[in-house]
Amino acid sequence: MSVAGLRRAARESVSGLPRQFWWLWTSTLVNRLGAFVATFMALYLTLDRGYSASYAGLVVALHGLGGVVSSLGAGVMTDRLGRRPTMLIAQTSTAVSVAVLGFMVHPVAIATVAFFVGMASNASRPAVQAMMADIVRPEDRVRAFSLNYWAINLGFAVSSAGAGFVAEYSYLAGFLGEAAMTLFCAVVVFMKVPESRPDKPVVSGRAVDDGADEVRLSTVLRDGRFMSVVGLSFVIALIFQQGYVGLPVAMGADGFSSSDFGTAVAVNGVLIVVLQIPVTRFIQHRDPRRLLIVSSLLAGYGFGLTAFAGSVAVYALTICVWTVAEIVNAPIQSSLVVRLSPARGRGRYQGMYTMSWSAAALIAPLMSGLVIDRFGAQWLWSACAVLGTGAALGYWLLMRNLPGEDVAVPEGGSRVAESGAAVASGAAVASGAGAGAGADADTADGTGPAVERAG
Repeated sequence: MSVAGLRRAARESVSGLPRQFWWLWTSTLVNRLGAFVATFMALYLTLDRGYSASYAGLVVALHGLGGVVSSLGAGVMTDRLGRRPTMLIAQTSTAVSVAVLGFMVHPVAIATVAFFVGMASNASRPAVQAMMADIVRPEDRVRAFSLNYWAINLGFAVSSAGAGFVAEYSYLAGFLGEAAMTLFCAVVVFMKVPESRPDKPVVSGRAVDDGADEVRLSTVLRDGRFMSVVGLSFVIALIFQQGYVGLPVAMGADGFSSSDFGTAVAVNGVLIVVLQIPVTRFIQHRDPRRLLIVSSLLAGYGFGLTAFAGSVAVYALTICVWTVAEIVNAPIQSSLVVRLSPARGRGRYQGMYTMSWSAAALIAPLMSGLVIDRFGAQWLWSACAVLGTGAALGYWLLMRNLPGEDVAVPEGGSRVAESGAAVASGAAVASGAGAGAGADADTADGTGPAVERAG
């Protein structure tokens, strides 16, 4: 492709998205650039504080448990308080708790604060996802979620290298640096991101209750199709987590060093940064059913091939396979979640979806350790292949009768007419954005079909 062609492709990848999305994207990037606690918690506790590996594992597990606990609560807050207040509360709480954690010395205090850090840091995710769904047109959502996922991985790739140098100087500086950058994200949200939660439809100057406020957690749990997506998401997340919990243990048992693992797994971050946008351009208008099935098979068998790896190069090759699956699966699955969610219940639906990933992050280390210790790493990789095949079959069964793009009717829930809500949301975004934002907000104000699917 020529230079002009590359420039045109880049413009098409980022054009047409509302300004509010780019402020959210910036907040995501800065937040991941400051990531320190989740990456270096175990090293901090064992090397700097001198605690045992068992205690470090307990603290990391409590950090993950905090994320599981906060997912549903944050989803409810997103719908009741609004997207913007939830993000402000979550990011401010994260900044404070991370800073406090850096000064804790007693083991009970460290474990307790780490739990609260996990709760706070995970609480903004349902709000961010719901706001993106509110302000981005349905036809642009796969692209928007892909760009956001790209920002997460770009920020993490940069922060992992930079935080390593910071850790050599001072772990406390890393904690305080993450707190400062998270607080900066809260300032960006406060200054630049208006509320996007859909209002009740207005008829003759009066708000009309259309039943959408009846969306509760029980509604989400009764939504059979959506809960099936959550279950399949958990399976896929359980597979991907093995790249960070099962793979290093298996490589270590085979005599490879930590630097060998770092070299191999770096391929994952590099490929996501390089390929996420062009791959999204290729898949965004293709059948999501086939993409989810193919990505599930690539994930399962990508890890399955690890059973045959005997060198760093072969390990890196297997990582290439499941990284492609990750690149395809992440934006398509996020778009599917929004598609199945009623507009004013998006927070609760996103909270349930977020919990599937948090639960996988909590369970994956237990799964990999148990299987490797009792049966060997080859059985773990075989299990990943079986799980990937099962997930592919599940997506095939689930999406055979998936309705079109125009109406969202969750099982056990109520039909949601989006036209008035979308117009109200777009008006709120435009009015809150200040001068110069109106044209951008118009891209998300309901100019699509009169009645839209909520995703």
